[in-house]
Amino acid sequence: MRYFYGKNVFLTGGSSGIGFATAELFASSGYTVFAASRNPAGQIRTFQGGGEIRPVSIDVRDTGSVQAAVEAVLAEADIGIVIHCAGLGIACAGEDYPPDAVEGLVQTNYLGVLRVNSYLLPHFRKRGNGLCVIIGSIAGIFPIPYQSHYCSSKAALDLYAGTLRMELRNYGVRISLIMPGDTSTGFTAARKYEISESSPLYDDCIKAVKKMEKDEIGGNPPISVAKAILKLSTRNNPPAHKIVGFDYKLLVFLKRLLPDRLAEFVLRKMYLGN
Repeated sequence: MRYFYGKNVFLTGGSSGIGFATAELFASSGYTVFAASRNPAGQIRTFQGGGEIRPVSIDVRDTGSVQAAVEAVLAEADIGIVIHCAGLGIACAGEDYPPDAVEGLVQTNYLGVLRVNSYLLPHFRKRGNGLCVIIGSIAGIFPIPYQSHYCSSKAALDLYAGTLRMELRNYGVRISLIMPGDTSTGFTAARKYEISESSPLYDDCIKAVKKMEKDEIGGNPPISVAKAILKLSTRNNPPAHKIVGFDYKLLVFLKRLLPDRLAEFVLRKMYLGN
């Protein structure tokens, strides 16, 4: 292993899914992973080769919680890598605005990343070295019916990461956006439906999201994403974007070639059948 950024990692969303798989893979590779989540495990886990997973309590939606968690960890370890895995999804029509659900999604998927970075990126800049890995999504590229709010939150991360790359490159800080496609995790079961049965769009919403959930359940295991993240950590100049899975790379390539109307026609056929 080449530890360009040191052996200490701060990771959000560490209690399940991609975050849990990534924490285990990094710890088994010799890293000390501060795995932060709202429901952290109760004890430190030690791995062969000297790696560890150290549980940290955090709510990325709350600035005070983020500040307390990050400052406590920095007092203990010189963090060189941050991996943003915390995220959630909702299903509803784009015309709907269930405020608590949408604001909770944005607070977690987007603003949570900004909160954590506001404490760790200055630390990286001062140490002259650091890696920030953000879990985006293929859904940040493709408009998925009845996933408009989720897609928007992931698309926002893409542009945010791009600005960070330009601003911090001369300070030795690297930014990479990981874009998984369908991944089989507990994220699918945790998705909340925020559409009324009385809505004229209800049946279409259920049809589209059930198709998407079927694809997720049959998708890649979270370890495939974890391996992609670990590979980035061994590079002094990691790629700006990393799409996980050859089939998704092909889809992104084809989208660049297709007119927007044709791409949307294909997506409608996939999820709505019309």
